[in-house]
Amino acid sequence: MNELVTGHYKVVVIGAGFGGMYALHRLRSEGTQTICFEAGGGVGGTWYWNRYPGARVDIESMQYSYSFDEELQQEWSWPENFSAQPDIERYANHVADRFGLREDIVFDARVNSMRFDEEANIWHLTTERGDEVTAHYVISATGSLDATNVPGFPGLDSFEGDWHHTSQWPKEGVSFDGLRVGVIGTGSSGVQAIPEIAKTASHLHVFQRTPAFTMPNNNQPLDPDYEREWKDTYAERREAMRTDQGLSMFPPKYGAILDMEPAVREAIMEDLYASRSGFNLLVAFNDTMVNAEANELLAEFMRNKIRSIVTDPVVAEKLCPRYAIGTKRVCLDSGYHATYNRENVTLVDVRESPIEEITPRGVRTADGEYELDILVLATGFDAVSGSLTRLNVTGVDGLDLRDKWKDGATNYLGMFVAGFPNLFMIHGPGSPGVLAQMIAGAEWQVQYVLDVIHDLDTRGVQRIDTTAEWENKWDAEVQTAASYTLFGDTDSWYKGANIEGKPKSFMVYVGGYDNYSRRCREQVEADYEGFVLSP
Repeated sequence: MNELVTGHYKVVVIGAGFGGMYALHRLRSEGTQTICFEAGGGVGGTWYWNRYPGARVDIESMQYSYSFDEELQQEWSWPENFSAQPDIERYANHVADRFGLREDIVFDARVNSMRFDEEANIWHLTTERGDEVTAHYVISATGSLDATNVPGFPGLDSFEGDWHHTSQWPKEGVSFDGLRVGVIGTGSSGVQAIPEIAKTASHLHVFQRTPAFTMPNNNQPLDPDYEREWKDTYAERREAMRTDQGLSMFPPKYGAILDMEPAVREAIMEDLYASRSGFNLLVAFNDTMVNAEANELLAEFMRNKIRSIVTDPVVAEKLCPRYAIGTKRVCLDSGYHATYNRENVTLVDVRESPIEEITPRGVRTADGEYELDILVLATGFDAVSGSLTRLNVTGVDGLDLRDKWKDGATNYLGMFVAGFPNLFMIHGPGSPGVLAQMIAGAEWQVQYVLDVIHDLDTRGVQRIDTTAEWENKWDAEVQTAASYTLFGDTDSWYKGANIEGKPKSFMVYVGGYDNYSRRCREQVEADYEGFVLSP
């Protein structure tokens, strides 16, 4: 759809990632007048934008897919256990084509303004390209990891070479052949990109602030028998996943690591380290995320793996994280630590020698200047809440969402914001979002939202809102769930700690999707307790 869009819709969907596409499909199948605005030039959300070298999913391919259509599940085949970005984008395009979604998606149309009309109970939306529509409801499926974070490095605009952020990667790709490359950041995108860049760069300097825990993905071509086993039992497996804390299937837990004899726990960890997915090791024990002593046993096991891989002991120690494993995003890697054994790779510790400025020729730290031809920023996102605040949202009484959230992203049930009626967030702050399997999570949340809309129609309700009191109650539940774990002890993007000036508040519900979905249903079944319904 290329022409400018105007008019009124019952529901506007923002974002054509996996959550937005599913919402659009469901709404269309029900005959609801709807349209979807997508900032990019294609579908896939995260997997449209993040096409940097090495980008790959860290959930098994057989799980990381839609469950709503049995024929879709049976007809699609993944090439690997952990699919690379091109294959996931190809899947997203297949879904869009199979269900004819493109005719109701407006591409290259970034929403730049949302204003709620209190008298008419409608939202006014505009896009950067000039679309102007109204809607009774808005489903924001903008994603938790969408708002690119480009730190304010002095002199970045003066750099004479090319620079790219991993989340805004050129479609045509980037050649590093024979060039001097700098990568700033060693989070999940850096961990995936660095081994690939090192293969062709003449020299790669990695500027690391905080080392990352990673697990091996042990990736390989998808076994046809394994695929057939999944497809024959998809219904049972999907049902089991929906009752799991993270909406995924992992082997049963082994119990408490602290109760095990040293030789026993070492043997279990070695087996899981070499298993189909390194994440099996992260979730194998029931005490490693709630007990610091238990966590340290697992963390030290992983540090010893780094020490056994990296040949230079000084570099190895700089690559060893000193926070509780699992409290920052853990990425599955493909030879990440072994990359530092290459002669053309240098680790620069920017905690010891901070970056002072970007110069026309490269990066200057406290220890000197590193001359570069290309600079890669793997500096992540204004996560969870940033994609919403950048929409310029104005609610009741002219309240700006940025002002509403200046002290923290308050909300109710991770989907509703007081003073912003008829707005539903998918994977918003206060939901399990990034700590669960996100396609399955989007399916559940979208279904919940549509059930609420249908019920409101039946009741003759025109407007649904919540209150600050109930936002505070939900925030207390979110923070209480986190307090039973080690998450709160580590500064991470889960808390907004990576963005200068952003208030630190844990933004993810860690009580598990099983408990989260139950709580969301309970509040509706209790005659919409915590909501304000207006006829």
